[in-house]
Amino acid sequence: MKIVITGNMGYVGSSVVAHLRRVFPAATIVGVDSGLFGHYLTQRAIPERNLDTQIYRDIRDPLEDVFSGADVVVHLAAVSNDPMGLRFEGVTKEVNESTSIQLAELAACSKVRHFIFASSCSIYGLADGTARSEDDTLNPLTAYARSKVGAEVGLQKIAVNTGMTICALRFATACGFSGRTRLDLVLNDFVASALSTGRISVLSDGTPWRPLIHLKDMARAIEWAIVRPAPNDECFLAVNVGSDEWNYQVADLAEAVRSFVAGTTIEINKNAQPDKRSYRVDFSRYKSIAPNHQPQVSLEGAIRDVRDGLLSMGFKDSDYRHSNLMRLNVLDEHLAAGRIQPNLRWLAHESCSRESPSRVDRPPTVSSNEVVHTV
Repeated sequence: MKIVITGNMGYVGSSVVAHLRRVFPAATIVGVDSGLFGHYLTQRAIPERNLDTQIYRDIRDPLEDVFSGADVVVHLAAVSNDPMGLRFEGVTKEVNESTSIQLAELAACSKVRHFIFASSCSIYGLADGTARSEDDTLNPLTAYARSKVGAEVGLQKIAVNTGMTICALRFATACGFSGRTRLDLVLNDFVASALSTGRISVLSDGTPWRPLIHLKDMARAIEWAIVRPAPNDECFLAVNVGSDEWNYQVADLAEAVRSFVAGTTIEINKNAQPDKRSYRVDFSRYKSIAPNHQPQVSLEGAIRDVRDGLLSMGFKDSDYRHSNLMRLNVLDEHLAAGRIQPNLRWLAHESCSRESPSRVDRPPTVSSNEVVHTV
């Protein structure tokens, strides 16, 4: 089996690669990534050691050679959160929506059997107290969420027209420590703030709902999507991925973190404007159709994972929101240094050989102080 993973050098991809290598040891696993965040490691060994091949390429460029002979495409690559979507709205639509649809079309032409799309529960937007199911009306409030909705609409048409099995996994908000950890996620941010400042500042009034899922359980869901027996009449499936027990209000998350980091205080902005990104999600369909791949990491386990991971890297930065552990800061740094264009494509430099290969077979393990430079 040949598995192609786009966006493998990101926060989620780093954990997915390790999991798929563990459960499919004989598979040929190929990563495709432009490397925008590749050199910001939070563990000593690069995650790409688990791949057979790493291809450094923008997913907007031709990938026919990569998809040739592939059985599965796991499409993780995206402009990955609301702040980046707000700053790069046009690019978000191009990458997350238009390119996702183009890749699925290419996968179908390449006779790929399974196309797995990383969607998001954020597409439900502002919702009343009722948990949102897959059959409920979508209410995307941000460029990121709208791009995921647009992609799902296009992917469903491709599935119907080609017969390729497409699964849109509507993930809850990710959390946990990985080889390329992000702190611009609610639970990760709270843990980092508690460790570095001794306090958690909740910018909202604490009432918005957020469903969460640990990286390891996201990887388990992708494993399920690869092996699931799809009925003949079900070419397209969109399913909420998470657990009903993991629907939390933001204030509850802050309290949970406080119990794991001694001496932490919590500041809640009771006068904050309402955060419209508030939604509970119904995960009963996923529980019914994927009983053997249900989330296993508890909230306490996730907090412990982030805490211990940050401590292992000597994390003490109270100004981390201005660091490269926040994805938008990395893009701003690239732009300021003239390394990328406003469309988030790499700029070629005279000092870089134009004959440099875009493909590296069986990448070696390197220490965390070695920089991966990609053009």
